[in-house]
Amino acid sequence: MKYLPSAALLIAGLIHLLPIPGVMGVPALFRLYGIEISDPNIAILLQHRALMFAILGVIMLTAIRLEFLQITALSTGLVSTTSFIGVAAWVGHYNHAIQRVVIADIVASIALTVGLVAAVWLRRQSSP
Repeated sequence: MKYLPSAALLIAGLIHLLPIPGVMGVPALFRLYGIEISDPNIAILLQHRALMFAILGVIMLTAIRLEFLQITALSTGLVSTTSFIGVAAWVGHYNHAIQRVVIADIVASIALTVGLVAAVWLRRQSSP
């Protein structure tokens, strides 16, 4: 039970690091998401998205060692993953590459939920 939060943070942290190549530009974004990007504004937004996910991934991986940060990192990761799943479901009609992202976020959401429940339970068990 005590390793569940760390395992969840490891899984979700690594998943959040996967878009890092997107920071490198349009060709990397095409490989990640399977969409043509001809508008530089869209490229900027997607490259920034890749950077933000990398930052979140690093925070989750850091929280493995910093217990005081675990509940915050687990919660933030869960909001990130479930919101993407929700937006994808709302919009629908996405391509195979986006479907892979949805599946990865479902895996991460399950792990983060289990990890968050375990972290809260462990914190309550250790408080007087």
